[in-house]
Amino acid sequence: MIIIGAGPAGLTAALYLARYRRAVLVLHDGHSRALRLPFCHNAPGFPEGIPGPDLIARMSQHAVGYGAEIRRAKVFGVSRKIDGFTVTTADGAWHARAVIFATGIDLNQVDLPDVMHEQAIHDAVLRYCPVCDGYEAIDRVIGVIGCDSNGAAEALFLRTYSPNVTLMPLSHSELTDEQEAQLAAAGISVEHGPLDHLEPGPDRMRIILQTGKTVEVDVLYPALGCSPRAGIALDLGIAEGDHGTLDATSPFGADVPGAFAAGDVVEGLDQISVAVGQGAVAATRAHNYLRERDRETLQSR
Repeated sequence: MIIIGAGPAGLTAALYLARYRRAVLVLHDGHSRALRLPFCHNAPGFPEGIPGPDLIARMSQHAVGYGAEIRRAKVFGVSRKIDGFTVTTADGAWHARAVIFATGIDLNQVDLPDVMHEQAIHDAVLRYCPVCDGYEAIDRVIGVIGCDSNGAAEALFLRTYSPNVTLMPLSHSELTDEQEAQLAAAGISVEHGPLDHLEPGPDRMRIILQTGKTVEVDVLYPALGCSPRAGIALDLGIAEGDHGTLDATSPFGADVPGAFAAGDVVEGLDQISVAVGQGAVAATRAHNYLRERDRETLQSR
């Protein structure tokens, strides 16, 4: 088995497959989104919370302890062969009888220098997942960037946690009058000037609009969407889901025999708990796929 991606989905799949006594190789490029989490409060079993890198380290150690191999290597392509798949990287090619895509997503980020951007995430003044950490924003001053239906929906979601939520456009507002009225009725302020630039600080984020107005918030949530890292799976022929993801059924088996998927690259909540569950499903389905091919299951007449 080869698993592409070493986030919660890929590492859960590796753990399960190793315990199923499969030879498991995990290939990854070091860009799991979980590694960027300064602190995760909704990973089950960690009531005090846990930094993302620590969670990934624990999950890696767990899988390796049962025999999985984890190697850093950027995957350029996967091709179908008669007896399985060839996975090509800059360091060479590997063969596997089955493959799991756990390649995740790339965030559509606000325009900040890399070091400043990551520091803002570390300081908790910049956040990308209200489902993950909206609870930590209770009664804080919250800003949302993105004046379209997604941004409006995110602002309404965050209104659950704070009475002080402001929605701002990246370039221009796409809201209808009816949507603006709904936001106003919920007590959400809406700004209309395009974003000029951001000035993150250790405990506040300053948003400067092209109108000259400055909005200061405790935490800013960009609602700019994401880009699923699904290219190599789609190139193989796996069905596409909504918004460039892989089809929601792909943890159970994709259109390509022997190919499976799990985690954020699949339609879903983009949550660690979802990724873990899908990783377990994909691993078990892959294991049983190989058992059936080897006639190790009960055969019907």
